[in-house]
Amino acid sequence: MAQNLYTDTRGLTAQPITFTEAVVNGLAEGGGLYVPEHIPTLTLDDLLALAELPYAQRAARIYKAFDIDLPAETIDALMAQTYGANFDDERICPVTSLTATTHVLELWHGPTSAFKDMALQCLPRFFSASANQLREQGKLNHEFMILVATSGDTGKAALEGFRDVDGVSIGVMYPDGGVSDIQHKQMATQRGENVQVWGVRGNFDDCQTGAKNVFGDNAFATRLLEEHGVALSSANSINWGRLMPQIVYYVSAYAQLVADGKLGAGDELDVCVPTGNFGNILAAYYAKRMGVPLGMLFCASNENRVLTDFINTGTYDIADRDFVLTPSPSMDILVSSNLERQLFELTGRNAQAIAGWMNDLRTERRFRVDENTFAQVRATFASDSIDNATCLETIQAVLDEHDYLMDPHTAVAYRAAENLRGENPVLIASTAHWAKFGDNVYRALHGIAPGAPLPADVAALSGCELNELIARETGHTDIPQGLAELDTLPIRFTEVIDNGTADIEAAALDFLRTLQANATDD
Repeated sequence: MAQNLYTDTRGLTAQPITFTEAVVNGLAEGGGLYVPEHIPTLTLDDLLALAELPYAQRAARIYKAFDIDLPAETIDALMAQTYGANFDDERICPVTSLTATTHVLELWHGPTSAFKDMALQCLPRFFSASANQLREQGKLNHEFMILVATSGDTGKAALEGFRDVDGVSIGVMYPDGGVSDIQHKQMATQRGENVQVWGVRGNFDDCQTGAKNVFGDNAFATRLLEEHGVALSSANSINWGRLMPQIVYYVSAYAQLVADGKLGAGDELDVCVPTGNFGNILAAYYAKRMGVPLGMLFCASNENRVLTDFINTGTYDIADRDFVLTPSPSMDILVSSNLERQLFELTGRNAQAIAGWMNDLRTERRFRVDENTFAQVRATFASDSIDNATCLETIQAVLDEHDYLMDPHTAVAYRAAENLRGENPVLIASTAHWAKFGDNVYRALHGIAPGAPLPADVAALSGCELNELIARETGHTDIPQGLAELDTLPIRFTEVIDNGTADIEAAALDFLRTLQANATDD
């Protein structure tokens, strides 16, 4: 079998590794991110033929194009399991057209009603298959703990994807007080015997930095392996196995638009993505690299506009930047991990430059790219940031104009797309069902300023009750069952920890000891 091997963005991997090893490892040695040595190319005929297949088979075909080191029949079976009845629409990620040139890619039809399901129903299955294959090859003999930092949606999607997977435990950290009531309850009520959730004092960047520091602690890794037979891995979008499924839906969406007669074969399609950690928009870049006729990639930021400023200036600077809480909390991120992969590609895979910039970011809290790289950024991306008030105004405006109710993240993307668009039609990535963010949707529909208190009677409602009120008021009653039932589920996880490396490691060890004690009792 031909294999597409993987190297890392900082040039510290001693020798290229396989897809299965990259998925299981998560983060490369030295802190870099894995990337495939070769990006496959699809002809226009290859691309358009995908529309004749159900989504699971489209995904399998893309994975096979990357020459991953799993048997073809295994890939087919895993994709059939991933994209099936666990999604509430057989199209998996349908495209809704608001106008002839404005299309919305709905990525939230999975079990947790967020776009992270597109990847996190897939990754756990490929992670397990990869680990099993490596065990058979004698390359590993331990179990895994998945450690995840989340700004709201990744955590629940990862918990749901990995729950009760043999040989894997999963611990999720979220910023305490920094997620919506619905997001909190989705995580705190999570079913499964191998799961743990911690609130963390601080913001998402504190969670993500803490997770990265734990991954970089070799002494802790040795202790986990020697005392517990467990190695750490990641389900964040730093894991290539998270990013690959996201490439698929951009390829699929283009093919579907052409098949539906909404786009001419070969015509350019611009893409607008609400962006925090840069993984979702990076997937669109890789789809473009594969030959999908995508035009400009619009990076939509909220008031945490570090990416907009970078794309417009070439300087990534978080040294004196305030962290803003917004109606779109999954984008409230200052350190966008996947930008490292993007810059690696735009520099012609200059690992030395990447290592230098990432070191500058760590030590100086800023870096500036060279002129050639900045020119590549500007040729590929355009960016705008949308303030909190405009975000909420957009939710109401789109409902009034198109009878389409969107969540705040999608509203940020919609408004940015309107501000940035040229002659090409635009595909807007819709990343969550509106009912995940009912409090801010209610503010939008009632002209309440961002962050202002809700009326007392409304504030007294649970997230589920508030969603029911919005549904009655708007006629949009399609609240997914997984969100509608949250008030009836018991809260399992209430622990809040500090964000220091030692604090996270102590919590992880306690979790493992409890798991292993329970396993012994059984």
